[in-house]
Amino acid sequence: MNGGGPGLSVRDMYIRGTVIAGIVTAPSLAVFGASWIILDDLVQAAIIGGVAHFVSMIFAFKVSRRLFPGK
Repeated sequence: MNGGGPGLSVRDMYIRGTVIAGIVTAPSLAVFGASWIILDDLVQAAIIGGVAHFVSMIFAFKVSRRLFPGK
């Protein structure tokens, strides 16, 4: 079954989705962990990690536009 349009298999969608998930998740967790260790404050670390998460989502959006070109 081909759910992504012509030439895009389900396997390709899984691989590309995993790449996008890694781009969003890895920096967020790394920044959260580092700021928690450095600042020793969970609330501040969560706020900094949240900001990093939204920045990485913007970057992932730009990458996804190249991985999944529109019509």
